[in-house]
Amino acid sequence: MKSWIGVDLDATLAHYEGWDGGTIGEPIMPMVNRVKKWLADGQAVKIFTARLCKDPDGEQERLIKAWSLEHIGQELEVTNVKDYGMIELWDDRAKQVIANTGELVQ
Repeated sequence: MKSWIGVDLDATLAHYEGWDGGTIGEPIMPMVNRVKKWLADGQAVKIFTARLCKDPDGEQERLIKAWSLEHIGQELEVTNVKDYGMIELWDDRAKQVIANTGELVQ
């Protein structure tokens, strides 16, 4: 299984002020540039977003792929499923714990 880095969309990769029905905000350039560097280095990157939880017609996925094509230069895979290939997750809501301890990384 190829390793990949997950990057949250809202408030991490794109500006976000709250749910408004699906509009994707302007790019957050430091994160966009980080993603572009990873891609240039050959690292797989996926957009990891809760928007796919309720996307029965695939509209959110299409919007996100179009956004990534416009702002990153390629369509990134979009998922809301973590698997054993994910090596990192960049997210505005995540808290990191030390493996096997339950202790928060400060």
